[in-house]
Amino acid sequence: MSNGSRSRPPHVQVAIVGFGPAGSVAAALLGARGISTYVVDRLVDVYDKPRAIALDHEIFRLFDNMGIADAVRPHVAPFTASQHFGADGQLIRRIDMVPEPYPLGYVPSMVFTQPPVEEALRAHASGLPAVTVELGTEVVRVEQDADGATLLIRDAEGRDGSIRADWVIACDGASSGVRQQLGIRLDDLVFDEPWLVVDVRVTDAAALARLPQTSAQFCDPARPTTFVIGPGNHRRWEIMLLPDEDRFAMEKPERVWSLLSKWLSPDEAILWRASSYRFHALVAERWRDGRVFLAGDSAHQQPPFIGQGMCQGLRDVSNLVWKLASVIEGKADPSLLDSYGEERAAHVRELTGRIKTIGHVICERDPVAARERDARILAEGGGAPRTITRQEIVPPLRTGVVAGDTPAAGTLFPQPWIRAAEGDRLLDAVAGTGWRLVLDASFAADPAIDAAAKAAGLTIVRISGGDAGGPNAAGPGLAERDGVLARWFAGHGVGAAVVRPDHYVFGTAATAADLLALITTLGRRLARAA
Repeated sequence: MSNGSRSRPPHVQVAIVGFGPAGSVAAALLGARGISTYVVDRLVDVYDKPRAIALDHEIFRLFDNMGIADAVRPHVAPFTASQHFGADGQLIRRIDMVPEPYPLGYVPSMVFTQPPVEEALRAHASGLPAVTVELGTEVVRVEQDADGATLLIRDAEGRDGSIRADWVIACDGASSGVRQQLGIRLDDLVFDEPWLVVDVRVTDAAALARLPQTSAQFCDPARPTTFVIGPGNHRRWEIMLLPDEDRFAMEKPERVWSLLSKWLSPDEAILWRASSYRFHALVAERWRDGRVFLAGDSAHQQPPFIGQGMCQGLRDVSNLVWKLASVIEGKADPSLLDSYGEERAAHVRELTGRIKTIGHVICERDPVAARERDARILAEGGGAPRTITRQEIVPPLRTGVVAGDTPAAGTLFPQPWIRAAEGDRLLDAVAGTGWRLVLDASFAADPAIDAAAKAAGLTIVRISGGDAGGPNAAGPGLAERDGVLARWFAGHGVGAAVVRPDHYVFGTAATAADLLALITTLGRRLARAA
């Protein structure tokens, strides 16, 4: 029931309800900082079939920071471009990824196989000394007071127990019992469509070659369908169900193979999963209740049209954990925690709105309206199919712990490859992942800036000038390989960036005076504890 021989502690700093991807990443991030963490889940095993299928470079950067990139990489592949076909089968647009050199150092969009990746996340979190995991155990109730929360729990044999925690993170899924107990309502963003999700492993090489060689959205008003190329021989179809179709009957193998008959026959592939869902757009009205925070599917659900469901949940815990750790470690005032829901709710709502717009385009059932849609999309590209990137669909942070009046505030800070004698390394491996002040060569050494940065807890990272970090780069500092940061700084007209632990830009500056003012603003925003 528990991991290893560790018994349940009577008190922890953080308790996590749910050991799915969001819960396991939250536990690993906390445990890596030595914060005592207890994780409970009513299920024992990882679900053995794929549900989430997409990752992006922000999430892979998180995995790399955690030290599990090598464990995850065998189960990950680049996400192929997605071709959108209109009502008459014509190409109307493409969704692809930004070109090299990649802004975060990784392929920007990826597909993955969830069960082994989730196993790797669990194993990593469970192996940390500060983390205790108890499976096959459910949370019956959470009781709070001013100083913390008590989880009343029950194991598979019906034995009751409890654990005391200073803080609780509820990562217990879309039907979250914790959220329901707290009476937190989900705001309906008005998207409700029935779909069948089918995963197969293609066993016939000729059939695999016959299938589309890119992912696709078939915006056919008769039956909108999504096709995704997963790792290896994994292929996924997401098929819209029609009003007169019973969702459970459509899950039966004979009906599934009928739907796939234009692409595959049963002797060419193994049916891995067929599950019907109602694709929703829901966001919690509030993300915190006293000592309890919601994260992942317990806080939001969105349609899957650009594969951001799991990414959103991991953004939640990445955002929350550095703030929670700052408060626990006495580096920030507890008021910092209010920014978690502020930032994540606004981001999720904006991204969900964009996903809904894409979904409405795909789900158009009226043939006349569908042809009008196709003409409009082609007209937006000047009469030809245009390409947009998945990266431009994901918005920046627009509120919270960001200096929004400075260029690039709230965006993800790039991660270039840094040249080193022992071989090129990514910036995070060289500079770390805490609060950073990144300076380009336009900023000369300045004792006042150094002192202010040290007082604010910022690690100073200097990027050398010259030919974009080439062998003739001038000045002290790290030499980047491909000029990613040089172009980023020049494009925003700045030479300094204050970067948060979750890699979002707090703010930027072009002059020493502006930078000193920015660092002062950061101190006020964090209300740094003495």
